Amino acid sequence: MDSFVHDLKSSRVVFGAGTVSQIPSEIRRCNASSPLFLSTPRGLPQTQMLSELCSNAGIKPARSFNGAVMHTPTAVTLEAMTYLRDVMADCIVSIGGGSVIGLGKALSIRTGLPHLCIPTTYSGSEVTPVLGETENGEKVTRSDSKILPATVIYDVELTMTLPTAICITSGINAMAHAIEALYAANTTPIISLMALEGIKALTEALPEVLSDSSSKSARQRALYGAWLCGTCLGNSSMGIHHKLCHMLGGSYGLPHSETHTILLPHSLAYNAPAIPRQMELLAPLFSGSDGDAVRGLNTLLDQLGAPRALKDFGLKESDLDDATQKALSARYPNPRELQADGIRELLGRAWAGLPAVAST
Repeated sequence: MDSFVHDLKSSRVVFGAGTVSQIPSEIRRCNASSPLFLSTPRGLPQTQMLSELCSNAGIKPARSFNGAVMHTPTAVTLEAMTYLRDVMADCIVSIGGGSVIGLGKALSIRTGLPHLCIPTTYSGSEVTPVLGETENGEKVTRSDSKILPATVIYDVELTMTLPTAICITSGINAMAHAIEALYAANTTPIISLMALEGIKALTEALPEVLSDSSSKSARQRALYGAWLCGTCLGNSSMGIHHKLCHMLGGSYGLPHSETHTILLPHSLAYNAPAIPRQMELLAPLFSGSDGDAVRGLNTLLDQLGAPRALKDFGLKESDLDDATQKALSARYPNPRELQADGIRELLGRAWAGLPAVAST
């Protein structure tokens, strides 16, 4: 067995059905009494629900900020900072997907206030000490243990109305966290076990969600898988897949989970020659893989009707050379050396919607 250092960073997790009712006690546990609720504009009903729960429990909310947007632009964070100070909030509660949670992280690291998350998708951001922020068309990522939220409340009831299409892309996004953790330079045996369990949970749950969107057991298993996968991301370094997704999102405005979904089989295929042991571990998790994890992932995405082409989300073919150079401009740990021709081919196939083919 290889030598390793295992230093797990984690939040307090409250998992189950109906667990959102515990938000007042979790706020008190943080020695807070005046929360600011965060959401996207469409999340207003959810922040109103939280406000009512807290008011009924004797906690007076400091109000809500419903302006979170994708990729956490610093301009929105500064606007929310001003509002937070004006209403004198003493903690932050984010409810929604990765965009909202990102804003909560950005506010928390700037103010030192405790951040409680209530994720309603499978993004995994809620259990990572990672913050990605966008300014002037560039997305910059940093990691700090202080970014990690204090408490995460997973309530499957809040995911029951999540559209199936979002379940799929959000779930594959979560799966990407675990796949990269398997071959991360700082992975450990425990992280690998969590990664494999998380991927297995999602490969089983997502087809069931597709066939029966009202299945609470399937959605709860997907939420469980997303938690494990996100925890893997929070405790391992990111490789080519996450770096490409962050670059494409920040520079070209591509949607987060759809970009992860499209790129994942191609990123895995690029690294395949350098990670034979991890490929052997992954293959049995995908039905129809025939011993090839890339083929199995292609099959799963097709079975789920997942998006496959970056061109469908606004990336132009003329952007590909520039995107390749951006990808090569910052070096980072990856099991296979970054090569211009290989990265250009990866992006080209993902742009066109072609199936991924393992490199040789």
